[in-house]
Amino acid sequence: MKPRKWLSLRHWVQLFRSSWRYIVSREVALSDKLLFAVPVVLYWVLPDVLPFLPIDDIGVTMLLAGWFAERMERKYPGLVTRRAAR
Repeated sequence: MKPRKWLSLRHWVQLFRSSWRYIVSREVALSDKLLFAVPVVLYWVLPDVLPFLPIDDIGVTMLLAGWFAERMERKYPGLVTRRAAR
């Protein structure tokens, strides 16, 4: 991801929308959804698991959302764009 995108609010909104569409999609396997949801929920509930990382909960969520969206775009090409067109 380019450094300029990290500062773009539009990029983050699009990232969270696409992540949400993958989470609620019936075409995405449950194991893929859990690969994103479990670490995020665990980090929000148990932040002391990684006490020496100075990253806030939302920062971890944003990083994982970026990774998740890129992974799902490669695995399920066109799924989000097809859903957004409806």
